[in-house]
Amino acid sequence: MCVSRFDDNDIDGVIRRANRTEYGLAAGVFSKDVSTVLRVADRLQAGTVFINTYQKTDVAAPFGGFKQSGFGKDLGQEALNEYLQTKTVTIEY
Repeated sequence: MCVSRFDDNDIDGVIRRANRTEYGLAAGVFSKDVSTVLRVADRLQAGTVFINTYQKTDVAAPFGGFKQSGFGKDLGQEALNEYLQTKTVTIEY
């Protein structure tokens, strides 16, 4: 697990560092600025992005990673669509 604070002026750098890994199962972003975290979630190369929470899942939501973190999805209708890169964004406010 890596926890990094970031400056609003360095969001591009944070996303580059996060996406530099060969894995992409899940990511978590904590912030009071919902519009910023939604933009970050859209750009993160992870199958699941948690916002202001972590490991809170719904059995109807697809779960699976990008890159070397998995092939296809478990749970939800998306389990049938192995060739998509579906992203789940979970937000708590």
